[in-house]
Amino acid sequence: MVGQLDNLTGLALAGAKAKAYWELLKFRLSFLVSFSCAFGFVLASPHIEYNTLFMLFIGGFLMSGSSVIINQIIEKDLDVVMKRTMNRPLPTQRVSRNEATILAAVCLVAGVSILTAFTNPLTTGLSLLSLVLYAFVYTPLKRVGPIAVFVGAIPGALPPLLGWTAATGVISYEALIIFGIQFIWQFPHFWAIAWVADEDYKKAGFKLLPSSGQKDLNTAIQIMIYTLFLIPLGLLPATFGITGINSAIVATVCGVLFFALTFSLMKTGDRKAALKIMFASFLYLPIVQIAYVLDKL
Repeated sequence: MVGQLDNLTGLALAGAKAKAYWELLKFRLSFLVSFSCAFGFVLASPHIEYNTLFMLFIGGFLMSGSSVIINQIIEKDLDVVMKRTMNRPLPTQRVSRNEATILAAVCLVAGVSILTAFTNPLTTGLSLLSLVLYAFVYTPLKRVGPIAVFVGAIPGALPPLLGWTAATGVISYEALIIFGIQFIWQFPHFWAIAWVADEDYKKAGFKLLPSSGQKDLNTAIQIMIYTLFLIPLGLLPATFGITGINSAIVATVCGVLFFALTFSLMKTGDRKAALKIMFASFLYLPIVQIAYVLDKL
């Protein structure tokens, strides 16, 4: 009986540790990174090689996982003071710094190995650039000023470019178009999150809002402007023959609806309006990317 209890306790502890490791990987974020990689790959491929697509997805997930773990290691002491992050594995000491470091290293080595074996040096190099920019440049810049958003938007927009280069081996103008759409999308996405989490961010010293760093009309206008840019940008894949008219219509409708939400923020300046923009940003990108892929297929 004692042995059985010990086994059950051991299994429970192992399960809790595995769950904490899974939380460190930020599954939803890393999955979206992999999805964007797959989107770029499918869009660029005249004939889809599903084995390469699957391994690109896994490699992208692992590289993203490594990036976000390094981010959490660096920000461990800052996460403690923010309500939205205080229950993460490192602040709650469910995972030690050494354990997190080992997991980040394993994900990095595995991700690089997979991308090297199944894609090409350009894709692997860009994935490493993304990790360095996100973990070691964007992360410390968050306490410096809104320049962090510009820097963070680069690795945030690289996944579809990685997918394109994995399929073609080159950075073409088509690759830059899909990179550009996701790059511009980052700004209203980042700023809406920063508006909603402003009190928490201030506790950690994060300075991500533009202009004077305030939740004011100037910031709302900048969110509106970048959202407006998405409307013509969404038409570029059809204009350059990457996709067709159907996805152009979907992208335009999504862009207009996304843009319309910014007027409420400019008018009221309240958290509810910022939340709507934040959730709209979560929906806009996958819907538009799926529309592009379906139109191409």
